[in-house]
Amino acid sequence: MTDDPRSAHGALSQLLARQSLGGKHLAEPGPGDDDLAQMAAAALRAPDHAELVPFRFAIVRGAARERLAALFEQAARDAGKGDDDAALDAERARRAPVTVAVIARIDLGHPLVPAHEQWMAVGGALANWLNAAHLLGYAGKMLSGHKARSPRLQQAFCGPGETLVGWVALGTAARAPGARREKAVPSAVCSDWPA
Repeated sequence: MTDDPRSAHGALSQLLARQSLGGKHLAEPGPGDDDLAQMAAAALRAPDHAELVPFRFAIVRGAARERLAALFEQAARDAGKGDDDAALDAERARRAPVTVAVIARIDLGHPLVPAHEQWMAVGGALANWLNAAHLLGYAGKMLSGHKARSPRLQQAFCGPGETLVGWVALGTAARAPGARREKAVPSAVCSDWPA
């Protein structure tokens, strides 16, 4: 087996090395237009019954980071947080060079594709996006929590029938990833049927 990144084994080794890295550990440069287009192309390769594309991505970069920071700060105040915590939420919005809002467009009445299959497509698109970012040399992390459920942020990012899933913080790793803690061994999630 070779670890040449151009080989199948090298690509798999690269994917198996992917880890999440949060905004406080991300630096410039963030992905540019060409890289973001490649990430979007990878997202579109996710399994997607009937090709509904039940997702979209909104890119926040440059001056838009300040607008996002103001929205995060106000959402924190709306949730009852004090000044210090609201300011910290605003600072978190500014940290990543690029923030990507992940938005789901689930058609609950689709005659062929049930909602759970559409949600699987959203998850597959997100995984492909993060894997593409990693293979392009960027680091990132998916974030959600109370802010993704904030009516103020939902209104800022979503149109009718859309749901704000959360954000992907992207940039260049400012530090090496820490030791990876394995979640499970492969045999814990993959077995023959019937067991």
